[in-house]
Amino acid sequence: METNNTNKDLLAKGLKIMLMTLALMFLGPILIYIAFSNQEKVLYYPLLILGITSCICAIFFGFKGINTIMDSMFKK
Repeated sequence: METNNTNKDLLAKGLKIMLMTLALMFLGPILIYIAFSNQEKVLYYPLLILGITSCICAIFFGFKGINTIMDSMFKK
């Protein structure tokens, strides 16, 4: 009978990606809120673009992190 052992290095990599995702999940909405609070300022568009990009990256890295963690547990 073969047992599946967790690849600890791959699991650590997945958890690092998930920590980055968590940071981006907070950073994106904060930047969007700051941008919409200061629509008349010069930095409105750069902050808005940076906030939207952070939200999209959070979604991407969330899927990538979960996939990496699953690969560490279930891949042979």
